[in-house]
Amino acid sequence: MRLYALLEKNAVTTLPDVEIMGLTDDSRKVQPGMLFACIRGDHFDGHTVAQRVLEQGAAAILVDHDLGLGERQILTEDTRTLYGKLCAAWFDHPERKLHFIGVTGTNGKTTITNVIKHILTESGYTVGLIGTIQNEIGNRVIHTDNTTPFIYDLMALYAEMVQGGCDYVVMEVSSFGLVQQRIGDTHFDVAVFTNLTQDHLDYHGDMEHYYQAKKLLFDCCDKAVIDIDDDYGKRLAEEVTCSVTSYGSNDKADFYADAMKLHADETTFWLCYGDKSWMLQMHLTGMFNVSNALAATAVCYTLGLPMKRILKSLETCTGVRGRCEVIPTGRDFTVICDYAHTPDAVENILHSVKAYTKGRLICLFGCGGNRDATKRSKMAAAAAKYADFLVITSDNPRDEKPEAIIDDILAGLTDCDIPYEVVVDRKEAILRSMILAEKDDVIVLAGKGHEDYQVLLGGVHIHMDEREIVKAYLPLVPKRTK
Repeated sequence: MRLYALLEKNAVTTLPDVEIMGLTDDSRKVQPGMLFACIRGDHFDGHTVAQRVLEQGAAAILVDHDLGLGERQILTEDTRTLYGKLCAAWFDHPERKLHFIGVTGTNGKTTITNVIKHILTESGYTVGLIGTIQNEIGNRVIHTDNTTPFIYDLMALYAEMVQGGCDYVVMEVSSFGLVQQRIGDTHFDVAVFTNLTQDHLDYHGDMEHYYQAKKLLFDCCDKAVIDIDDDYGKRLAEEVTCSVTSYGSNDKADFYADAMKLHADETTFWLCYGDKSWMLQMHLTGMFNVSNALAATAVCYTLGLPMKRILKSLETCTGVRGRCEVIPTGRDFTVICDYAHTPDAVENILHSVKAYTKGRLICLFGCGGNRDATKRSKMAAAAAKYADFLVITSDNPRDEKPEAIIDDILAGLTDCDIPYEVVVDRKEAILRSMILAEKDDVIVLAGKGHEDYQVLLGGVHIHMDEREIVKAYLPLVPKRTK
């Protein structure tokens, strides 16, 4: 692509209108003829390697100040912003050819996006999905490494979705993605705010900066759907300038639920909107999934789908991998796998499961290394609030010692009398929890969810799928005699 066509008058340069062979902001990927964007990151500034990438054959570089490198440098105030525009132009602006629905918040994003995709698909649309577990183009699954891909990869994915005939794209939009401008000029028909609880404070610093990061999504949408049960949601509903549809647990919200009944394999409730209500029976379980269903309903109704179609689709939705997922055992106890890895998420899943647990509720969990350490003791306190027994173990220790992480967790149990065991090795901890389980007990394996790996020292990933572990260890769990 020719340089001037790529720039689209977004920047001025004296460089001849050369052919650009590719774009990158990763100096390790520079090839002759490429344009390199000097991005200022948290740990690395691309400007420091500008001279080297030119020597490697880069045709041009984006810079935010004069480096004295002649006409091959293109000066702009913000290299992230301009790079996003160039990535969009490189793929012929796929962001202008699709309708977008964005979901942000600490908890619930994955389930809500999947439920919205299911409803739209059942209504005859071809839908793309971008999220934590995987990306999808219709029925085709694409691996993902980030909840919100980096801008070049995102535009490439958009282009595939255009080629795949997608009408809508439903995407999880992370706080990292918003702050780092990974979404570029994407404009959303509808944006959803689920909630805000402590997470990622190692990156954002405090809850106010975390909130402001999430709020950025609502500067680039036409309509907002907001959970007003959440204090930050109430605040956001007052601060956004676009139209707002609210959802929550009482009639102060536009969409709300009444007469909820929770069961191990289904949830029933009256879904209410205005002066109308509909009885809904769905396979998604737990109070938090009632909230997720309300959010998805509000979005699809806002998009103009008939309520009858929405309700029928909700009744056939079977849930999401690693979100309150029952792992089959064939025994008289139940094992549930869930991604809960924040204090609020742990409390939500345990509160919901407790409602239908006939025996004891056993919670197995750990906390990730190289992440916000202040939430570790809070995770323990949240788990102790509803569980009857805790098994404390590892969860992606990364560069920290698992034992040190566990010590931080145990600090949250100082004032609790809940019984617990520490089993550092997560596989052994899962086995121990199953051996401890008695008739009608429920074990919640919290933290890993859809993940099938453990992250160790130096970022090394080892395979660890809790579904496989439960199946492999079942023969080691003594069967009870009748």
